[in-house]
Amino acid sequence: MNLDKAKKRLSKQLTKGFEGYPSVSLAYFGETAEKATEVVVTFVLEEGAAAQQQKFSSTEDVRQDETIQSVLVKIIERSGAKTVTEVPGVSLK
Repeated sequence: MNLDKAKKRLSKQLTKGFEGYPSVSLAYFGETAEKATEVVVTFVLEEGAAAQQQKFSSTEDVRQDETIQSVLVKIIERSGAKTVTEVPGVSLK
């Protein structure tokens, strides 16, 4: 999947708002606010359930990494997530 297509599919999921569980949350981290070198995917099966996390990192900006963005789309699709959220911006490590 190319980068533009993956970004468009993620954006579509993010605009839906809260639709219930399971939910996936994306948080980007980096050394500077302009370059995210890590993304943390948090999956919650149901309300009150323990969150599961998976991290992906790169030396380049993960938001521009075609492979990582495609993997994020696949994780969302395969988990059956009804809600997808994203922490705005890049949090500093």
